[in-house]
Amino acid sequence: MVFRMEGNDAEGVIKLESFQSAWNYGKALLETPCRLVDRVTGRSMDEVELKEVKKRSEHEMKKTLTWWDLIWFGMGSVIGSGIFVLTGFEVKNHVGPGVVLSYVISGISAMLSVFCYTEFAVEIPVAGGSFAYLRVELGDFVAFIASGNILLEYVIGGAAVARSWTSYFATLCNQPSDKFLIQVHGLAADYSQLDPIAVVVLVVIGFFAVFSTKGSSRFNYIASIVHVIVLIFIIVAGLTKAEAKNYSDFLPFGPRGIFQASAVLFFAYVGFDAVSTMAEETKNPGRDIPIGLIGSMACTTFLYCMLSVTLCLMQKFSDVDENAAFSVAFEAVGMSWAKYIVAFGALKGMTSVLLVGAVGQARYLTHIARTHLLPPWLAKVNERTGTPIYATVVMLSATAIVAFFTSLDILANLLSISTLFLFSLVALALLVRRYCARGVATQLNVVKFIVCIILIVGSSVASAVYWANTTKWVGYTIMVPLWFVGTVGIWLLVPLTKKPKIWGVPLVPFLPSASIGINIFLLGSLDKASFRRFGVWTAILLVYYLFVGLHASYDMAKIQKKQRLEAKTESKLDEENVAPSVTGSGTNNEDHI
Repeated sequence: MVFRMEGNDAEGVIKLESFQSAWNYGKALLETPCRLVDRVTGRSMDEVELKEVKKRSEHEMKKTLTWWDLIWFGMGSVIGSGIFVLTGFEVKNHVGPGVVLSYVISGISAMLSVFCYTEFAVEIPVAGGSFAYLRVELGDFVAFIASGNILLEYVIGGAAVARSWTSYFATLCNQPSDKFLIQVHGLAADYSQLDPIAVVVLVVIGFFAVFSTKGSSRFNYIASIVHVIVLIFIIVAGLTKAEAKNYSDFLPFGPRGIFQASAVLFFAYVGFDAVSTMAEETKNPGRDIPIGLIGSMACTTFLYCMLSVTLCLMQKFSDVDENAAFSVAFEAVGMSWAKYIVAFGALKGMTSVLLVGAVGQARYLTHIARTHLLPPWLAKVNERTGTPIYATVVMLSATAIVAFFTSLDILANLLSISTLFLFSLVALALLVRRYCARGVATQLNVVKFIVCIILIVGSSVASAVYWANTTKWVGYTIMVPLWFVGTVGIWLLVPLTKKPKIWGVPLVPFLPSASIGINIFLLGSLDKASFRRFGVWTAILLVYYLFVGLHASYDMAKIQKKQRLEAKTESKLDEENVAPSVTGSGTNNEDHI
């Protein structure tokens, strides 16, 4: 682990103290409890993320993006395999025509999270996205655990989309969806269908992501525009074959099916957080980021709702195909030729998702490496391309390995749980930012804030557990009022300690509190296997943090503190040296300047 010094000794490379020798590392391990307390309670600052941490990439990322680029990046990152792959399965098995309500609920949850992201992205426009936001407001430890899960989300999301790409490519070639998969009987069932085409697609995407962010943006919005045109065609052509009788049994599985489907279909909205990682490359973050994020999410939600309505009006829910819902629906109404347009549109959309994901995940990894929680060579930005080449290659390599082996159903469930967990933390971080600013919030107000947060999070968790274990409703008459009391308590009892400078989330604390409640509630609809996988991955992250990341971060904090003290000392000496020169000759004064 090395640290590249800035300033006059920019070429000097200094090893972090804890890793200079086996003796130092052993001593660091003995100090783990004290260091852990320091890192859990320590919080970064906006200025540190914007200046000191950014410098560690050696070169600046190029500011080339506008709100137009961000809108299409947002739509390109979201509208992919989710709507084409998961909709059919949920319609047939969990929700029926009521799937439109599931998309509305998932869309509301995603939009609430978008609002929380926009304020952070405008105030802290760096490549780290949610990692940087959580590091500033909730501390180093929480940021690392959350960032590890978001990296898992990126890898799994990219792998899921890449495998879907192969399935729709097979459909476009008029072949069964599993035609190009290689069956290996010696492996476990969920990992035995190998997908070499997904790997090839990811390699091609990697070249675009490495070459140029602006070039990737142009390719993305051209592909996204074509994709939206195809989606509009599907809606218009499908509605010409609509039959109202297919909507007669709107909720065949009951109200619970709506929320059960919402938790899984949230996968279809995943990806917009990648746009926030591009804030460092945005020309005018204060204007472009809110327009780009909110605009793209509003358009996406509308398209999803219209597509789901169209599907259920074309076919009875029990006849919907689980794997290729839209293609089979057009065949069923006598428009077989349209399935090729559907497959083409799906491929276009998934290509955009993979490209935006590759760009976003590399920037996320870059900022984590800047803090030395991961090897710092991952933070390097190429001087010629202005892109983080090493981070891009590492993330896409991991994605390709997962895509090669793992089936889609496992990927989709694990993705949703990581995303919902992260979005809940970002909403919580926003409340901390507004009501617990350092040096401003009093101890009494901090205590009141913590009590209210416990009510909000506790009631949300209790609601999720209650939902997962019973079909009764009486419990919500207790838990929902507790959530409301906690939210109103913050509003009435805890004064604001920080206001946004440029762009702020409206309806604080109600909007971020609602985001926490909905995200946690949707977690209660996911299967137990997903929670086990999530727990295993979090345990792996914790072990890595305790043995490596904690000590690297602790040493970096010491180096930063030392640098700031030296800078203050130099500044003070400069002021003392300037004072007598003012009374001296003009020539001497000019020489000093």
